[in-house]
Amino acid sequence: MKNNMMDQMTWVEYEASTKEKILILPVGSTEQHGPHLPLGVDTIIATKIASAIAAQIPAVIAPTLSYGYKSQPSSGGGPLFPGTIDLNGSTLIALARDILDEFLEDGWSKIVIFNAHYENEAFLAEAADLLLRKQETEYPKIIIANWWDNVSPDVLSQVFDEVEFRGWALEHAALAETSMMMHFTPELVRMDLIPDDGIENPPTIQQFPPSRSIVPASGCLNTARSSSSQKGQLLIDDAVNNIVTILTDEFSLRSPVVNVN
Repeated sequence: MKNNMMDQMTWVEYEASTKEKILILPVGSTEQHGPHLPLGVDTIIATKIASAIAAQIPAVIAPTLSYGYKSQPSSGGGPLFPGTIDLNGSTLIALARDILDEFLEDGWSKIVIFNAHYENEAFLAEAADLLLRKQETEYPKIIIANWWDNVSPDVLSQVFDEVEFRGWALEHAALAETSMMMHFTPELVRMDLIPDDGIENPPTIQQFPPSRSIVPASGCLNTARSSSSQKGQLLIDDAVNNIVTILTDEFSLRSPVVNVN
């Protein structure tokens, strides 16, 4: 199989791909993910799932953006932990817009932004909107997708069979992300350091500067208890298959080979 990683292609191979394939831009972050997971969780997950999507449809994967918008205390721990390297919203919008503009100039008409950092969404949407808001034709088209909005209810119930699902915002460094990392990169998960704590009463307001009393000392927002590689694979396969189905329809692709494992 030919290489589909943009940064490993020649310009000739890259140019030949722009007319017939989809471009996937993975976007993650660099931030704390508790004492048991690495700082690059969102970037790793974004890159790995983008690769899994590209295994089912004709696609080229652009280099992953590894920095994201500011982590918030009740959805990512916030800036209270070393290693959380944040971008201002205007910076992320400008960065994404410039990169997308370059891709459009290169001739891409089908672009997918695959985002794995909760706080990035609005700013990525703003970048795409600013580029295409005055366009009157269907193409070029930019689609923004993440994994958590594409998990089926039946899979969710299978994954959260021992602990309560309290919403995706509190799944930072918790069961879902820990399980996916156990599947993708088990060597990077410190199993002996997995905590069993979290935010008992999530705040209904935001305050600045952020209060250290909101987030547990571990940086985890909910328990990672009952995490497993098997649950990670359930989440990954389900999200990938659902996203591939959407892209096949939106971009009028031939039916993919769906992973049923």
